[in-house]
Amino acid sequence: MTAQLTLNELAALMKSAAGLTVDPKELTNRQDATFADFGLDSLGLLGIVGELENRQGRPMPTDAERCKTPRDFLALVNTANDTVPTTGA
Repeated sequence: MTAQLTLNELAALMKSAAGLTVDPKELTNRQDATFADFGLDSLGLLGIVGELENRQGRPMPTDAERCKTPRDFLALVNTANDTVPTTGA
């Protein structure tokens, strides 16, 4: 996974973590549709957040599981990725 989560990666996470197949093009065209419009419930989104935390080895922002749309989710998660502290001096 890249440092910035993409819509393609979000679609893959929706399938692997929530068992929901969504065409990445549909996510691109409907970024402001709610996750519920795609058939993803809050438990499924929580699974996606958990999968991201496992992959990245750090917690996601506390509001990540409350995001309502793919656009909001990517904005929150990618902003958090931009502010990850680096080690070293």
